[in-house]
Amino acid sequence: MWDERYAVAEFVYGKEPNAFLAEHCDKLPKGKVLSLAEGEGRNAVFLAAQGYEVTAVDASLVGLNKGRQLADELGVNVEWIHADLNDFELGLDQWDGIVSIFCPLPSSIRRKLYQSLPQALKPGGVFLLEAYTPDQIGRGTGGGNSSDVMQTVISLIAELPGLTFIHLQELEREVVEGIYHTGNGCVVQAIAQKL
Repeated sequence: MWDERYAVAEFVYGKEPNAFLAEHCDKLPKGKVLSLAEGEGRNAVFLAAQGYEVTAVDASLVGLNKGRQLADELGVNVEWIHADLNDFELGLDQWDGIVSIFCPLPSSIRRKLYQSLPQALKPGGVFLLEAYTPDQIGRGTGGGNSSDVMQTVISLIAELPGLTFIHLQELEREVVEGIYHTGNGCVVQAIAQKL
């Protein structure tokens, strides 16, 4: 599905970074940052331009190739990894930051990934996330129709017990990110730290 979605000339989620990430990237310690389900590279390229050492992982080779193109356009370096997050190992004490922007993982895969997330962060490392909530279903402004791939304040607290939340809220906001994420959206935003 994702290869097909990305197999057009335009960047379907745009070239600009996610607004929540852009506003709060200073909460990520400088150093190594992993961007999950990076797609066409907009967030990874933005972070690299801010001086982070960025690794981007995605299951779509088409998306990653567009990310490489965007990185070349802006003259930044990103490490691109083609992998399914169901099989991807986050490592141990490896990342100063991990970023998840609209990463629609089925809950069974997400829970498995989140179990290893606190151990993958270095002490003081930060996890930054924006995701659609189930209230988004039916709006037609992004996120699809499966509540299983969406998140809430409650699900994040339950699934990430090894982290301390600095910022955690559900809200409605205007999302303008390419042709698939545009319009009023119901989102959850989180910034959590490994103490």
